[in-house]
Amino acid sequence: MKKKILLPLFFLGFSILAFSQTEEFVCKDFSNLVAQEQRAREGLLNFRSSPFTDNYDIRYQRMEWEVDPAEYYIKGKVTTYFAPTKEGFEQLNFDLSTALQVTSVAYHGAALSGYVQVDNRLAISFAQAIPVGQVDSVTVEYEGAPPPTGFGSFVQATHAGQPIIWTLSEPYGALDWWPCKQDLNDKIGSVDIYVRTPAAYRAASNGVLVEEYEDGADEVYHWQHKYPISAYLVAIAVTNYAHYSDFVPVDGGEPIEVLNYVFPENLSSWQNATGTTVEVMQLYNDLFGLYPFADEKYGHAQFGWGGGMEHQTMSFMGGYSHLLQAHELAHQWFGDKVTCGSWADIWLNEGFATYLEGMTYENGLGLNTNTWPAWLQEKINSVTGQPNGSVYVTDTTSVNRIFNGRLSYSKGALLLHMLRWKVGDENFFQGVRNYLNDPDLAFSYARTADLQRHLEQQSGQSLTEFFNDWYYGEGYPSYRFNWWQEGTTVYATLDQVTSHSSVDFFEMPVPIRFRAADGTESTIVFDHTEHDQFFEFELPFEVSLVQIDPEYWLVSRGNFVTNHEITGVSSPLFEQVQLFPNPVRTELSIQLPEGLLPAQGLVFNSAGQLVQQIALRNEKEQADVRGLASGQYYLKVQTKEGGMTMSFLVF
Repeated sequence: MKKKILLPLFFLGFSILAFSQTEEFVCKDFSNLVAQEQRAREGLLNFRSSPFTDNYDIRYQRMEWEVDPAEYYIKGKVTTYFAPTKEGFEQLNFDLSTALQVTSVAYHGAALSGYVQVDNRLAISFAQAIPVGQVDSVTVEYEGAPPPTGFGSFVQATHAGQPIIWTLSEPYGALDWWPCKQDLNDKIGSVDIYVRTPAAYRAASNGVLVEEYEDGADEVYHWQHKYPISAYLVAIAVTNYAHYSDFVPVDGGEPIEVLNYVFPENLSSWQNATGTTVEVMQLYNDLFGLYPFADEKYGHAQFGWGGGMEHQTMSFMGGYSHLLQAHELAHQWFGDKVTCGSWADIWLNEGFATYLEGMTYENGLGLNTNTWPAWLQEKINSVTGQPNGSVYVTDTTSVNRIFNGRLSYSKGALLLHMLRWKVGDENFFQGVRNYLNDPDLAFSYARTADLQRHLEQQSGQSLTEFFNDWYYGEGYPSYRFNWWQEGTTVYATLDQVTSHSSVDFFEMPVPIRFRAADGTESTIVFDHTEHDQFFEFELPFEVSLVQIDPEYWLVSRGNFVTNHEITGVSSPLFEQVQLFPNPVRTELSIQLPEGLLPAQGLVFNSAGQLVQQIALRNEKEQADVRGLASGQYYLKVQTKEGGMTMSFLVF
């Protein structure tokens, strides 16, 4: 006999969310973003951090670049202040393409001859060792045509007949155009960036434009950034930019400037669109703390690439869609302020940025108030479209696996959504703020264990099981809920089948909604901790419809409900009922075993309204759903032997 368990549950109020059309272009825009970000990171396959650069810390760099967008060429002078971290420091190494020619190296005001360029490395030798911790400096002058790489670290192109040069260095393209240190261990303490270009052009870069002046036929732009920055986030873009600013109000503080550098031919359309960033930044400020670089600026620089890149304080943007603006801005917190400490933890960058873009819809920004449930459904359907795959990256030699849209982006975002559900809003948002403000992580690097630790400390819950299941484990559960009612007492069993053998059971609080024929409803959260778990609880109405996870908190698929009060049919027979395709656009196929025929199918919308009836006489029937609006529906199969309910999505 099964042990009877009184519910560890609570009742939730619920407002019905109905929507008329799934925003398919949100999915398309997201797919384009992921594809473009994958393309930008192709260099990861062929590059590993240099073992020659792990013995010093970069404190400051002064970068002076001369660029004419009409010529594929760069001339540079980079002064680096560094401090050795290991004894016997007699040689300083930079990552620098051998396609660029070093013309001089200066040390303590004198030219050095003891340097060599080999294997995309600049090695500078000193006459004597520099002590550990002692700050010293060198100046490197160089010039040349950067090597044309597949992922476009230094690009010359045109727009409306005008030339443009931009850089995009993630993950390891900075060496193609300046002497740097490329790894996920050391950030440059601060930078000054000087860009000299013909007077017809403007230069966009990191930080604040502190000075702009004429020098003969040229214009010099001096940008200053006082925060630690990874080498791959340093960038310039030069063309005949038009520019304007939006401003984000800050309670009790100075407004934050959003500086926009755009092509003149696109000025009006950008001016009409970038107000989105103001609204989104206000939301992120409220949820995660003030924009990390509020005393400098945020901005956009238009460039000729199809996606976007979250260069610190100034994202380079190929467009201005709501999704792209929200995603790249989110990276200023998750990716720039706190950067993933290994490519296995890339979800700390991309999962957060994806979830934050969804949260803009949750908070009424973007397309319309119905986009949030559609966004969640699309992500859940994408993640559960295959039975396997973990958020944890098991193969960091594959750029397609690292930047996998289904796993690192969408499942990473839903992992955060489920964490929020599990620990509650207050603990989730405070725990994430603690993570962002941890002095060991802020403006530095983090691993997944760091986020777990902060959420555990804030909530008082152990999340080891959760991360084992949802971060390291693969797949998802399919829930089976069986119930019967006697008066006001409801009896139920909850079970699950997992899609992948790496996880035998997903422990999660499972929300289930009970609805009466007159629309009365209650949502109950079941603490699901074991197979075939039994519950007993009271409801003051006769239940006519049961819905599992009606607000899309959980990653699951193929859930179904059976009513044992009126059924003598065994669960295995009900488990043979199939709906496909799911999601569906035109015709839904309903497959039933012969033992359940004949039957009647009742289709309810998410508001519990009966919208369609289907006569089920054959083992396979087709239902025309073209007349149904996009959204979630429930098919209740009734036979003389019993009944069951399954969900499907129309898009």
